[in-house]
Amino acid sequence: MVWTNASISVKASGAAPNRWDLVALPLVIGLLVLIAIGGHEMSAPLESVEAAPVSLSPWDLPDYALRSTLRMLAAMAASLLFTFTYATLAAKSRRAEMVLIPVLDVLQSVPVLGYISFTVAFFLSLFPGSVLGAECAAVFAIFTSQAWNMAFSFYQSLRSVPRDLDEAAASFRFSGWQRFWKLEAPYAMPGLVWNMMMSMSGGWFFVVASEAITVGDRSITLPGVGAYLAEAIAQKDLGAVGWAVLAMLVVILAYDQLLFRPLVAWADKFRFEQTGGREAPESWLLDLFQRTGFFRALFAPVGAAVDRLAWLRLSLPPGMARPVGAAGSRMLDRAWYAVLAAAGLYAGWTMVSFIASGAGWGDVAGVVLLGAVTLLRVVLLIAVATLVWVPVGVLIGLRPRLAEKVQPVAQFLAAFPANLLFPVAVVGIMRFDLSPDLWLSPLMILGTQWYILFNVVAGAAAFPNDLKEAAANFRIRGWQWWRDVMLPGVFPYYVTGAITASGGSWNASIVAEAVSWGDSQVTAHGLGSYISRATAAGDYPRIVLGIAVMSLFVILFNRLFWRPLYGYAERRLRLA
Repeated sequence: MVWTNASISVKASGAAPNRWDLVALPLVIGLLVLIAIGGHEMSAPLESVEAAPVSLSPWDLPDYALRSTLRMLAAMAASLLFTFTYATLAAKSRRAEMVLIPVLDVLQSVPVLGYISFTVAFFLSLFPGSVLGAECAAVFAIFTSQAWNMAFSFYQSLRSVPRDLDEAAASFRFSGWQRFWKLEAPYAMPGLVWNMMMSMSGGWFFVVASEAITVGDRSITLPGVGAYLAEAIAQKDLGAVGWAVLAMLVVILAYDQLLFRPLVAWADKFRFEQTGGREAPESWLLDLFQRTGFFRALFAPVGAAVDRLAWLRLSLPPGMARPVGAAGSRMLDRAWYAVLAAAGLYAGWTMVSFIASGAGWGDVAGVVLLGAVTLLRVVLLIAVATLVWVPVGVLIGLRPRLAEKVQPVAQFLAAFPANLLFPVAVVGIMRFDLSPDLWLSPLMILGTQWYILFNVVAGAAAFPNDLKEAAANFRIRGWQWWRDVMLPGVFPYYVTGAITASGGSWNASIVAEAVSWGDSQVTAHGLGSYISRATAAGDYPRIVLGIAVMSLFVILFNRLFWRPLYGYAERRLRLA
């Protein structure tokens, strides 16, 4: 058993700078300067943003792109912290899992507009008179479009660690802390990196909603690519829309080369392998910094400190780690169930009371019917995306060189906001008198289908090379190869991608079922358009009603369909 190491190991000659440092130094200084400029602009007075409307001049786009990118990177940092704590607790504690996973189902089903509706006032009150409050609200909204699929991916990886690695950790008597940092986190890293890419791209899908905030009579527009795009759509300026697409493409290519390609190459060394000989991904930036002398020496103490921290033998206190026995465990379970039931009843009663203050039973019945319509759209779109992207994802994941070429293209397509197709959808539907209920549906899956592709690519890339060689030796080909080898191997990853794609499609229905181009608007019947109208009107009881019904549909669908598939993957398709 070996962990493949894709990185190029080059010994630096001491701490003395070399020619590679001369190339790396401008990159580091340039990134620090950009972060400092963007951070300074984000702490300006709120009046400066309200007094300066978004300009459609392309010369302002570099500054807008910097602001949007910093918001997304801040949201990514928060998403990583959330993933390592929330998903780990859910995977490690059975009682915590009973609460955290259903809550995660609810969180991913709550639309971004739902978070914005209730968080803008809170963040503005934290930083009165400063644009930092609005920035925090925007970052939080982007966080809600990034964190959930990363948490699901990490949770799935922790639950499917190969049994022989479990046995090796037990034989070395690893503590829980050592096991997590030396076995489980490295094993989960390749899949997590691909989901980070998907999350970063998914953040672009909702960047318009996070930067151009309108709740009731309160409107706040933050400088950024999303706000620029919203203004271009409002003014029907196709040239400005083109400039926004170009800015997005440049930014995606930049962070692909400077962030994600190095991460993919670095994470490949954690792939679980029992044989070698696999072609490994490469990154010019990672190779550059591995050849430097000064920067390697500068960060060597940090790496050593992190490594020593990971090897600490931390464990629970003896009293907490002592088994309570079967009878004690049953009593704890009953007490835990009672606490959950009480909390659920209280939350449900509070929500029902709030909804009843502004909506009646007729509203509830109508919203449930609209939810069923959106559910039908989601199921059909996920089925179509599965048939298309699972074979493509396997093809890409098994070929690292192809993955390097496809990676930035897939990120750009995943980041392509549905808003840019609003002109085509509105003009086409109105010109040819088409049904909005049918022709607006593809906009729901436009950004979320990539969750399936990215997760399948991660699963195929992590598929052990020895199993591929065994299949080749036994001459397993064609449909039998798909049925008995590859599909079982990528199935746990596919389920993770399908769950997040399903939740993301519900979220995307907010912008996909009610689209506009200037003064022209086309609306489809569905729960998303209902929530969109309620949010624009500032009707909080109906906002809560729509979000509650959407969450209920997502939870029931996950409980009755996706979770049984998760259990099947853990029992039958886990690597031995």
